[in-house]
Amino acid sequence: MKVSVILPTYNEKDTINPLIREIIQILEPEKMDYEIVIVDDMSPDGTYQEIVREFSANLRVVPLLRQNEKGLATAILHGIRESKGEKLVIMDTDFNHPPKLIPLLVKITDYFDIAVGSRYVIGGGMETSRFRFLGSKIFNRFIHYLLGVRTTDNLSGFFAFNKKILDGVDTGTIFYGYGDYFIRFLYLMQKQKRFILEVPVVYKDRKGGLSKTNLKNELFRYTGTVLKIRFGIWKTKGAR
Repeated sequence: MKVSVILPTYNEKDTINPLIREIIQILEPEKMDYEIVIVDDMSPDGTYQEIVREFSANLRVVPLLRQNEKGLATAILHGIRESKGEKLVIMDTDFNHPPKLIPLLVKITDYFDIAVGSRYVIGGGMETSRFRFLGSKIFNRFIHYLLGVRTTDNLSGFFAFNKKILDGVDTGTIFYGYGDYFIRFLYLMQKQKRFILEVPVVYKDRKGGLSKTNLKNELFRYTGTVLKIRFGIWKTKGAR
């Protein structure tokens, strides 16, 4: 089975090529049929051009340039639609998510529908600020109790899944906004009784660039997402 690793980028010139090289180094010994799909939203720092400069001869590296749309979640959806793999891996492009876990996440999808890297199962954590770790943990508890989900890290964004689970799903009503798409995704998958396994992941410090997350704005966005789901305002095909 082919594996597609999907990397959404915006102003990641400093980190994207080292990340691609590391992913290749990790996946090659696995004798895995894979592709690395990078979706760039016209980064002004030349991220897309940097990828093309180094990897134009590597057919496993597939850079895609979006000129008329921006946004993390829609970039991921674009990558999903353009990918050729039966198994998909989604991750950040700043080394926050450790690439060495990719083979494990993919292997788990032989037995489960979805494998999620979680900071809040035993062995997980963050090397970044303790304040952000605790704040995120508290918010995940809020999601757990309000929506009744079993997953502990509904803001992870580092996961693998079998592409077929999206058959019949209205993906456009899930993949929009920023990291809140993952709340919707996991909620729907659990409503559909998909099998999900969380594995410990330790978030690393960024290796370059600036974080694009505005904590105050995203807190409002994520809270709004949870409340819309809880009170039945958000609907999608299959979300019964």
